[in-house]
Amino acid sequence: MSAGRLRRSFGAKLLAAQLLVVVAGGATLLAIALSLGPILFHRHIRDTLGVVPPDVARHLDIAYNQATFVALATAIAAAAVAALAVSWFVSRRVTGPIGTLVSASAAVARGGLDTRVPVTGEDELAALARSFNEMAARLEQTEQRRRELFSDVAHELRTPLATIDGYAQAVGDGVLQADERIWGAIRAEVARLTRLADDLQKVSRAEERQLDLHLVPTAPQAIVEAALVAASPAFEQKGVELAAELDADLPPVQVDRDRLAEVLANLLENALRHTPATGRVTVSAHAADHSLELAVADSGEGIPPEHLPRLFERFYRVDRARDRARGGAGIGLAIAKAITEAHGGRIAADSAGPGAGSTFRVTLPARQ
Repeated sequence: MSAGRLRRSFGAKLLAAQLLVVVAGGATLLAIALSLGPILFHRHIRDTLGVVPPDVARHLDIAYNQATFVALATAIAAAAVAALAVSWFVSRRVTGPIGTLVSASAAVARGGLDTRVPVTGEDELAALARSFNEMAARLEQTEQRRRELFSDVAHELRTPLATIDGYAQAVGDGVLQADERIWGAIRAEVARLTRLADDLQKVSRAEERQLDLHLVPTAPQAIVEAALVAASPAFEQKGVELAAELDADLPPVQVDRDRLAEVLANLLENALRHTPATGRVTVSAHAADHSLELAVADSGEGIPPEHLPRLFERFYRVDRARDRARGGAGIGLAIAKAITEAHGGRIAADSAGPGAGSTFRVTLPARQ
């Protein structure tokens, strides 16, 4: 429906409603006045003049009824004119913003996600306009991220596929001999593609709350200790110190141990990747307000403030120039966020800036 048609339709309905109220009120007033008025009028005449001759009483009744009818008719006509004026003014004030919203909605439906509507005042229509603008802004951001996701997936697939295709052509043309080194390189690229597909499926299922979680009461100390044992060889190889700081009497949590171990593994892998040799990474656990906070803090590169809000997006990397061998595919933090939220928790990151290290915090509800 166009804005003009909406304006005509809604304005006509509003006008009809106003006229109906005026007519109904006038008819009710006229009926009561003509039925109750003469009785009261006759009573006053008797109290004032006593017995009145029939012809005089009849003349007085006619005069009273005519005066009442003319006065009420004039009042109803004036009220109808006023209702028309008020209806026109109100319809312009109400249907104007609604028509703008209808046009903007149609523009968004056609793909114009940058469409916004003006917000004036503090009434319900202004609140509706603000909500529409927020919705359009989120749709625009979602569409932008969707495009970035497709671009990133294509980029992630291009390199291993190009490597496999290059080796296949070289072997087929007889340029290279299909020895164990060639097959090893091809298997490595296939494994990389498999991991990418598995990670994408995992993060999608987690974001859609379709992960199979096997929740059991678990002591936080056991989770942290298992994560430290699994990560220690990589930290020792790079020369980065790995330490733990655990509060006493930590509350148990209801979690899927394997999934939560994956969260810590991703956070530790991320911390190790961005912490130079001789640096330090600390895993801590603290209890606060019926919740458990697990934190992974490093003394590494740090994160510029403008990148913090997007760290947990799929394929997002602070340093776009970093190669995949050193920078990863950019899915680990997205998986950590999705699994954490599937447990009813939340994850956040903070950093004082480049060179100041960073801290990732996972907050989980304590088991009641």
